[in-house]
Amino acid sequence: MQVQNNNSFNHISVLSNELITGLNISSPGHYLDATLGRGGHSELILAAGEDIKVTGIDLDQEAIAAVKIRLAQYFPEKLTLWHGNFADYQPQGQLFEGIIADLGVSSPQFDVAERGFSFRATAPLDMRMDRTQSLTAADIINYEKEVSLADIFYKYGEERFSRRIARNIVQKRPFYTTTELANAIASSVPSKYRYGKIHPATRVFQALRIVVNQELESLETFLEKAPHWLTSGGIIGIISFHSLEDRIVKHGFRNHDLLEVITKKPIIPQIEEQKANPRCRSAKLRLAQKKS
Repeated sequence: MQVQNNNSFNHISVLSNELITGLNISSPGHYLDATLGRGGHSELILAAGEDIKVTGIDLDQEAIAAVKIRLAQYFPEKLTLWHGNFADYQPQGQLFEGIIADLGVSSPQFDVAERGFSFRATAPLDMRMDRTQSLTAADIINYEKEVSLADIFYKYGEERFSRRIARNIVQKRPFYTTTELANAIASSVPSKYRYGKIHPATRVFQALRIVVNQELESLETFLEKAPHWLTSGGIIGIISFHSLEDRIVKHGFRNHDLLEVITKKPIIPQIEEQKANPRCRSAKLRLAQKKS
């Protein structure tokens, strides 16, 4: 698979110092990066010691291809890559000293218009992290019933005008592009809301992305399985980007019999990081340790 050089590595890993410090990396050690992205966190883990290995997982085949180039010096002796959903991963008896997951959509996914994650440019209504799957955002928008659409927007986007937006979408569909949909959403809400700090399509696009990729269901499954993959005293760190994810991580750590919570409150980016990378502002890191 060809990787475009201008987009392959254009991603700033969030809360890197806090995550690497929290992992308390030891050498020798084997670590699992459950959301590989462009490999920023994995690169820091691999560079932390001489005898360290990383297994990296990602739903996006383009991410896998980009990391093979970026971390070629480690591949395949110290870096193993697996394409798929982290909820479906089977470690085959391998235990890890640490597990990380950065739940955010990577910058290349947002910035490459054709992926359909952003409404800033005209693109197909796609939003698939794994482009081998069939379900797209267009399928949901164009074929779901009005009540179902409203429920999706409210549950996964916490959109308070969900019913009005769903009604307008059903009346105006079919939709084929991101900008068509964004304009329809904007026309569905009061003008005060339309010209606020957050674009009125933001929450609906979040909801669609979550449903297309089954993000919350996969996260719940992963949180149940992952502690069993840790060595005694091993640490799991998860970075979330919105309240729905953070709530699941918080309760998943707290309620798992094998885990002891390290972070009573989530770690958030320092002001300096927020200024350098505005997309990190909503990030929250939670850490937990496997009981001895």
